[in-house]
Order: sequence, then C-alpha cells, then structure tokens
Amino acid sequence: MYSGSSDGESHESMSKKIPAASSMLWVRNLRRFIGSGTGLGSEALMELETKRILLDIFKERQQKNSEAGSIPSFYKKKPEEGSISHRVQRLAKFRFLKKQSDLLLNADDLDAMWVCLRENCVIDDSTGAEKMNYEDFCHISSVCTEQIGPKCRRFFSPSNFMKFEKDESGRIAILPFYLYVMRTVSLTQARIDMSELDEDSDGFLQPHEMEAYIRGLIPNLAQLRDMPAAFVQMYCRIAAHKFFFFCDPHRRGKACIKKILLSNCLQELMELHQESEEEANDTEQAENWFSLASAQRICDMFLALDKDMNGTLSKQELREYADATLTEIFIERAFDEHVRRGKSGGGNAREMDFESFLDFVLALENKDMPEGLTYLFRCLDLQGRGYLTTADIHTLFRDVHQKWIEGGNYELCIEDVRDEIWDMVKPADPLRITLSDLLTCKQGGTVASMLIDVRGFWAHDNRENLLQEEEEPEEE
Repeated sequence: MYSGSSDGESHESMSKKIPAASSMLWVRNLRRFIGSGTGLGSEALMELETKRILLDIFKERQQKNSEAGSIPSFYKKKPEEGSISHRVQRLAKFRFLKKQSDLLLNADDLDAMWVCLRENCVIDDSTGAEKMNYEDFCHISSVCTEQIGPKCRRFFSPSNFMKFEKDESGRIAILPFYLYVMRTVSLTQARIDMSELDEDSDGFLQPHEMEAYIRGLIPNLAQLRDMPAAFVQMYCRIAAHKFFFFCDPHRRGKACIKKILLSNCLQELMELHQESEEEANDTEQAENWFSLASAQRICDMFLALDKDMNGTLSKQELREYADATLTEIFIERAFDEHVRRGKSGGGNAREMDFESFLDFVLALENKDMPEGLTYLFRCLDLQGRGYLTTADIHTLFRDVHQKWIEGGNYELCIEDVRDEIWDMVKPADPLRITLSDLLTCKQGGTVASMLIDVRGFWAHDNRENLLQEEEEPEEE
C-alpha cells in the first residue's frame, strides 16, 4: 500500500506544484521596490546611493586601467561643487584641521611652560643664563605633561634637545628652546589657518585667499589695529602681493603654502606684533613692507605719478619715479618685459597697472634678492638671449653717463666702468654675463643699480665716503 514508488511520485508532484522563489510575482515586485530605493529611509537611501557611486567609480577606474595599460594617472579631476565627493573632502579636511588645532598649545599653555622652565632650571655662574641639562629637560617634560597635558610632550624629545647649542657641561639655554616652541606653534597655527582658506585643498593659495588670511591677522597685529576701515582692502592687496612676488616666481597666480611659511615675508609680517610702532624706529618701519606707513607710502607714490588719474601709469609718468633718476632705456625695457599690452592694441595702449607697479617697486627695493634681480635682469637683457655682452653694458650705461654729466659730475670713461663691472662679476664665460653670474658674485644688485639708476652709480662711486660717514656716528 505504501510503496516507495508512490512516495517518490507524490514528492515529485509536490515539487512541481511549488514554483521557485525567483519566479514568484510578489518576490519580483519586492526586489524591484527595494532596488529603486523608494521604500527606504533617508539613511538607507544615502547608503544605497553611495554604494552605486563607489561601484561606478570602481568600474570606471578598471576600464581606464585596462585601456591605459601600465601608464599611471598623473591628473585627478577636482570634485564638482556640491557633489558627495566634495562634501566628504570638506568634512574630512575640517575634522583633520580641528584635530591639529586641538593639539596646539594656547597662550596659557605657553605661559605655564615658561614658568616650569624657569622654576626647574639652573643659573650659569659665569654668564647668568638660565640653563638645563638633559635630566632637567626630562623632569620639566614630566611636570609640563602633568600641568598642561600630553600635547606638550612632543617638544621634549631627545632629538629636540640635541638641536640646541650645549656648553661644556652639556646644558642648553631655556630661552632658545622656549622661542623654538613658540615659533613652532605659530607656524603650525598659520598652516592651519591657511589650509582652512585653501578652497580646493591643493596646498596653494590664490591672491584672494591670501588677502583673506592677512585680513584675519590685522586685529591681532598691534601696529595695524588702528588701520582705517577704508584702507583695509588696499592694504591686504599690497601686503599679499609681496608674498606672490617671492613665492610665485613663475606667476601662476597661486603660491605654495609651505613656501609661504618658510619665506622671510611671513616673519616680516609677524614683526608687527610689537605693541607699538615706537618700539621700532622710523628706519625699520620704512623698510618693513607690511607696515602701515609703507603701504600708505606706496599708494601715495602711485597717486603722485598718475597725473591723468586713470588708474595706470604711462612710460612718461613712470619716468618721474625716484626723482627721475632711472634711465629711459630701463623704463622702456620694464614695459616691454613686465607690462601687458592693452586690449585695444597699439603701443599707446600699454600702461602699467597697480599690480605691475608693485612688482616694479618690489624689484627695485630688493635688488640683492634672487627674485628682484631676476626681474631686473630681464630688463637688462636687451636681446633676450639670457646673457649680457660688452655691447649691452655699453648701451645700458650710456643713459646713466648722460644723466651723470647733466648732474654736473666729472667726466668718466664708459669702457672703464664696463671693465670694472666685469671685474666685480667675474663671469664664468669671459665674453658674457649671465643671471647665474650675477647671483654668484653677490654684487648683482650693485651692478644692476649702476646700469639703470644714476643715483645707484653715484652710491657705488662714493661707497668709501658713505661707509666712512656711517662709521663716524658709531664711534661718537
């Protein structure tokens, strides 16, 4: 009655009656419903969308790698504004900078560290300087860690101790160490502030980003707090331009943050932290490009030269710069090399705007620096060959000689001046002077002044008398 064959047949008939799950209508509808994401919550929907985007990116990379073969990619397209990639990048950047900022020592922490250093150091009997040996260094590290926290521990590493000059007893002075800590904190804070302004997170700052950084510093710089509000925008424009003159030599319109931090420009700007301008004499204020007096001087100079008040300078107007002591051939070459031609075309359309004027002033005031000398060498290189010949020197100095005679000075021989320049530079090739020769001889700024400015040649010709005049007040 209950044979095995009948059981097998009944089981087989039941399996035929029950369809597969994939063939059921309700299963297909459920899968279609979930796959579209219609019935999911916001978090699940975002997770599904993220999964799709990542899968598309993975497939796209696989396809590109298969097509490119072994050639690596060297360009990555920046994420579009508002995309998920852009939002994730901004969020990751914000969290990273916040974490780095939390690890920095604040003003109270620095004061507490200075107190710990002074309380646990020893006085040098011979010099009276406050010093510490390595045992004191380790003890101060533990004390500071207890009072301030673990974030100060990285400054008390053995490698940091070995960076400082030690006396015969193996001790270092506490003041240089404390200044090192302060400078490290200051530079790290500056790096964080600049990175926050770096919109595309490529490690470079554009002019408007650099101006925003300087604008944020003004309330913290004692000598700039009382700056008129109407002058703030112009000041930021002038101050930021020096950073780009020295940190963007190829004029790409962006400066590397690391290069800005290591440049002398930032240190010069931070000198304005002094409580009052009375602490710095008039000479220091005039030499500091970032002082308020210097910025106002630049603006007044430009306005005084701009006779027709059109916002740009013509060649005729620029000739009056520095009491008209610059040669005409240098003015012509400056316009040829560093001033863009106007949109309307023609020679009369080429005039110097304010940015080009700032470059012009920075080059003349920093002739001994590689950036300033590079600017001037392009003007001196009359043929654009990358070097100067004796004929170029003769042509350039001819205008200086003319102004020299018009000033009532004694007659001089151009050939003698040319030979003197050759003796000063000592070029590698005796027939030509290159930019590298001028930089190597350490007198490139003096040579450039002799060829473009009659006042510069007068200063070189009377250098012994000027040096004697500088020494006499010191002796008194």
